[in-house]
Amino acid sequence: MSFAKEFKEFAMKGNVLDMAVGVIIGGAFGKIVSSLVDDIIMPLVSVVTGNVDFTTLAVEFGEGDFAAKLTYGNFIQNVVDFLIVAFCIFCCIKAINKLKKPEAPAEPEAPAGPTQEELLAEIRDLLAKK
Repeated sequence: MSFAKEFKEFAMKGNVLDMAVGVIIGGAFGKIVSSLVDDIIMPLVSVVTGNVDFTTLAVEFGEGDFAAKLTYGNFIQNVVDFLIVAFCIFCCIKAINKLKKPEAPAEPEAPAGPTQEELLAEIRDLLAKK
């Protein structure tokens, strides 16, 4: 099998195409959630916290050329952003799951009848009684 044919078979599998669509939609959904966080939620958080900008929080170690700046505020800001994004995605997935139709319960199976061996044994026993 040639490399091109093998690649074509791989790329045309349903799972690969589903994943590609999921990545594209996920990127677009990520932009929507990021806009929600940056443009709506974070300004409200800023009002509640008294306009605290976490990204400016830092500690400097050393002096001169050997100074190192530990910007822990960026880490705090990224953690807060992650928690907000994760919560938004959770809420969206929960809403989508409510919109899905519930699966119909499986019908109970009919009780199984006697096996062929059981029927033959019963016939044998009836014939033996005569």
